[in-house]
Amino acid sequence: MSTPVRGRVRVAQGAKRVRVFLGGQVVADTVHPLLVWEVPYYPTYYFPRADVVSGVLTPSGRTSHSPSRGEGVLSTIKGGGAEAVDAALEYPDSPIEELRDHVRFEFGAFDWFEEDEQIFTHPRDPGVRVDILPSSRHVRIEVDGVTVADTVRPHLLFETGLPTRYYLPRVDVRMDLLEKIDTVTHCPYKGAADHFDVTGHEDLAWSYPTPLPESERVAGLVAFLDEKVDVYVDDVRQERPKTKFA
Repeated sequence: MSTPVRGRVRVAQGAKRVRVFLGGQVVADTVHPLLVWEVPYYPTYYFPRADVVSGVLTPSGRTSHSPSRGEGVLSTIKGGGAEAVDAALEYPDSPIEELRDHVRFEFGAFDWFEEDEQIFTHPRDPGVRVDILPSSRHVRIEVDGVTVADTVRPHLLFETGLPTRYYLPRVDVRMDLLEKIDTVTHCPYKGAADHFDVTGHEDLAWSYPTPLPESERVAGLVAFLDEKVDVYVDDVRQERPKTKFA
């Protein structure tokens, strides 16, 4: 069930049990979360005030204004011997009625679980689908005219709203031209990714060594940032995608 869009904000009723932990202690636990699209790319969870553990919120006296959501009241969260300053936000008089009597937790300050599975980066969008298909198409990757990968056994990853990504077996990648870096990113649909510099270019490739169950087909494969490399599919050069990662 969803409500009309108010400005740039869309609200929908979630169906999952969602829990927030701080210092190993539960600070919120609900089976009635709201999914709120504050930005177009992904949702944020809002919790009914009644499902926030009593006594963990301490208003800080500071506020945060949103043109669409109204005047927000900030609170500090304490739990499990830890403290998250100004990491909770409420809109008691929001023009978006559904947000009143709800609490928004800053995602990066806590540990999050949907049902009994930990999630990272942001909540999963129920409108996003990830399909990973084996293919026999010929995929070749060039960086500055140098072929860094060449395969006829890629896996193609189709994710709603994003360009097709080509995941290639390591034996078909010039791993001698890749240098693993310290960067690790998380995707709520695929898991934790290791990143690589390629021939002197920073952060052009990544790989999921132990992806989440729904993305197991890309385990150990290597993908390149198509926005900054040259991709040939069946010998046809692909147009570089124009995305926020470019």
